[in-house]
Amino acid sequence: MNIQVNGEARELPDDSTVAGVLAALDVPEQGVAVAVDGVVVRRAEWPRTAVGDGAHVEILTAVQGG
Repeated sequence: MNIQVNGEARELPDDSTVAGVLAALDVPEQGVAVAVDGVVVRRAEWPRTAVGDGAHVEILTAVQGG
């Protein structure tokens, strides 16, 4: 399936979940938030939240600064 991750086109297996997307992209699960089609997905739901073809996934990382 084809999805958009942070505005970039990506191709992933059809049965991907939020957790699977992060794993496929080598994104560590600590310090990140994920939204699918504009809806924030709770970390506890990542393993069972499906990501459908054409989905828009935003992965946000926490950054410290001053």
